[in-house]
Amino acid sequence: MEYRLLGSSGCAVSALALGTLTFGNETDEAGSFAQLDRFTEVGGSLIHTADVYADGRSEEIVGRWLAARPASRDEIVLATKARFPTSESPNGHGLSRQHLASALHASLRRLQVDTIDLYQLHGWDPLTPVEETLRFLDDAVRAGAINYAGLSNFTAWQIQKFADLAGTHGLSSRPITVQPQYNLLARAIEWEIAPACESEGLGLLPWSPLASGWLTGKYRRGEDPSEGTRLREQADEGMKIWNERGHLERNWHVLDVVRKVAEQRGSSMGQVAIAWVLARPAVSSVILGARTLDQLNDNLAAAILPLSDDEMRLLNDASEPDTPDYPYGEKGYAQRSRRIGGGRF
Repeated sequence: MEYRLLGSSGCAVSALALGTLTFGNETDEAGSFAQLDRFTEVGGSLIHTADVYADGRSEEIVGRWLAARPASRDEIVLATKARFPTSESPNGHGLSRQHLASALHASLRRLQVDTIDLYQLHGWDPLTPVEETLRFLDDAVRAGAINYAGLSNFTAWQIQKFADLAGTHGLSSRPITVQPQYNLLARAIEWEIAPACESEGLGLLPWSPLASGWLTGKYRRGEDPSEGTRLREQADEGMKIWNERGHLERNWHVLDVVRKVAEQRGSSMGQVAIAWVLARPAVSSVILGARTLDQLNDNLAAAILPLSDDEMRLLNDASEPDTPDYPYGEKGYAQRSRRIGGGRF
């Protein structure tokens, strides 16, 4: 297993992280323990959960696993998140000191630990001043309840605001990571979010590297999604997102290229997709999400599948997102470029 630093911090983590969204829902406790055992057996160290996963059951399962293996705690970098509703109370969600204090205490209790290594804000809160959130996190760091702070599902200007205000006030709660959706079918973070993270030294922790199963090859052109798949669930809810947004044909093209690379390498399509994310700039660790041990084992093999420059170029070209003409495309080029020699464009 390769190890990388969490952003500009000195904390080392495995390049693949174990996400636990399925724990307590699609994966029972025995299956969850098996995944945790396998992940750590191959050198995995970053375990990721959230207080709202399975209404807290995911954290409880991870907590019981840790309690049964106390010697493993020092080898684990434990990450969780808070922001979304955990009760019907008006203060049962958000990034206020009131909610985060309650949420952090509950997560520590469920996880059965004294310290959470990476405590992430699960989303932006338009009602709470950023300074209030940052000072709570700073107090939590000073109290030893958390070691580092991170962000999840934030836009670039929100990331910049948190980084700037933390730096201005000299707070130890300056975020070190950002957790966005990022995969071969979802590359829009490359316009603003990834550059902001690179500029500020924040590590990316991509989620959904397999695009809800699309990049495993489980969906076929001209065939309806199978019962029980996430895409079928989306369709049943009237959320035929890929087709309605005009992405479907592009997706099939990307899948064709991923399949071609996988066949040439003798690997699975999922391994190629994860390896691509691993090779992207600023990525600290890629969050895996598996329902079964077999799925996890297949995903873990991506750690030993470095892609060649030619393979990366093929995948990059096939998955290049449609770029808005302004400010990112040709019309904005003159506004963001400069020649050393001067002169008119």
